[in-house]
Amino acid sequence: MKLLAARRLFRILRVIIRYQLDDLLFALPLPLWLRILSYALPWRWLPRQDLGLSRGERLRLALEELGPIFIKFGQLLSTRRDLMPLDVADELSKLQDQVPPFDPAHSLALIEEQLGAKVADTFARFDPQPLASASVAQVHAARLKTGEEVVIKVIRPGLKPVIRQDIAWLFIIAKVAEKASADARRLRPVEVVSDYEKTIYDELDLLREAANASQLRRNFEGSPLLYVPQIYWDYCRPKVLVMERIYGIPVTDLATLADQRTDMKLLAERGVEIFFTQVFDHSFFHADMHPGNIFVSTSQPWNPKYIAIDCGIIGSLTPEDQDYLARNLLAFFKRDYRRVAQLHIDSGWVPAQTKVNDFEAAIRTVCEPIFERPLKDISFGQLLMRLFQTARRFNMEVQPQLVLLQKTLLNIEGLGRQLYPDLDLWSTAQPFLERWMRERISPLHLLRNLQQQAEQVPHLSQIARDTLEKLNQQQLTVKTVEQSYSIWPARLLGGALIAGAVSQGLSLELMAWPSWTMLVAGIYLVLRR
Repeated sequence: MKLLAARRLFRILRVIIRYQLDDLLFALPLPLWLRILSYALPWRWLPRQDLGLSRGERLRLALEELGPIFIKFGQLLSTRRDLMPLDVADELSKLQDQVPPFDPAHSLALIEEQLGAKVADTFARFDPQPLASASVAQVHAARLKTGEEVVIKVIRPGLKPVIRQDIAWLFIIAKVAEKASADARRLRPVEVVSDYEKTIYDELDLLREAANASQLRRNFEGSPLLYVPQIYWDYCRPKVLVMERIYGIPVTDLATLADQRTDMKLLAERGVEIFFTQVFDHSFFHADMHPGNIFVSTSQPWNPKYIAIDCGIIGSLTPEDQDYLARNLLAFFKRDYRRVAQLHIDSGWVPAQTKVNDFEAAIRTVCEPIFERPLKDISFGQLLMRLFQTARRFNMEVQPQLVLLQKTLLNIEGLGRQLYPDLDLWSTAQPFLERWMRERISPLHLLRNLQQQAEQVPHLSQIARDTLEKLNQQQLTVKTVEQSYSIWPARLLGGALIAGAVSQGLSLELMAWPSWTMLVAGIYLVLRR
């Protein structure tokens, strides 16, 4: 692995030199020691050839040559036009679905190998010319024998060795950074790389993507917001996926959307609504929502509907993370910085010994200048960057479970502002979050939670029985065992009811009658003899 990593580093350096990316780096305002380092690099003393390429083209070509991990990084950058120069963002947007295709003969061979049959025997028509090509796979148009128009997604050949080398280098860099810098340890780079490794390898399994797409389709069945193509499971394999072919307008084709008189304001707002619906209502969100994966239906442009493809990366949050995230966002909307600071401490995102007053003052210093502008001009991206800078003083750690969420939020914001520059992301999100919090304290929701906890009672009783059997094996007296056997199951159940009542009360910031019932019953079971 070390040899592969060394070879990969050499190739990365060679690509950097070939496309003269070091000129772009050292043109930035860098610390003095880095500027001095630039004079120590031997190739910078050699005469430079004019490549005849813009800076955006040089960066795009370099990322394409370096492979899928770097291409995905470029895809993310292309959506952040508020942070990137426009000429660079325009060029990087070509990475979304215009990556150079691989030989169609590889596609044909892989499809036949995976399906165990000739393409001509399986499909009524197969187009060897790819419809689109991306970092991990490319797609071909086809028609089933039953007449349905479909697309066939095929994994690129030889990806795993390249990804393995890139991941190896990322781990090396992360480990060195953790040892060298306290700031780096706060960002938990090894854990972040580990999560990204799992994500990128999951993308190579098209059966997983097919399952994700089926779930997302069920979640939005009949919804006016989003359509997800149908999966044809009989033809899906680990390296081949067959799904319904969709016909829509790429979300970045603003001219065509304008020609059909699409309601751009509603389209942008629905993108935000889709994001929050996935995160809070479903806890199952499409985490690779760059523009190459999003289309707009051509029917009813006055009531626009999104079409999503490529569900290889899916994120989810625990109920605790959902709750803390919603309350943090609502507190930000209300400029309740004290609440934001306390929630960060309560959730463990900053150390427990952090002084609330100091943290509150630091957050206010960051946020107040931003909130003085019109809400439509406030960028989540800029706010996050300022908060991360402030967080260094308080040893705030990166939460790996929120990395995909942050990436997706930045994608959505960048896309929304591209569709409708006056998009007020905050006022669009606030009513949704307030409704979600109200639903959390509804009697129906509380009763559902109570039912779920009651369903755990047999399991808790079995745990109690198993524990008592182990104690019996340790030669406890019969009397002690009998007392434990009769008392502890009830006490365990009582403890579970108390914990459930308290957690409900804390998460909802009030105690509804189901919570009081659980609390009283739990106390009785714990104290009775």
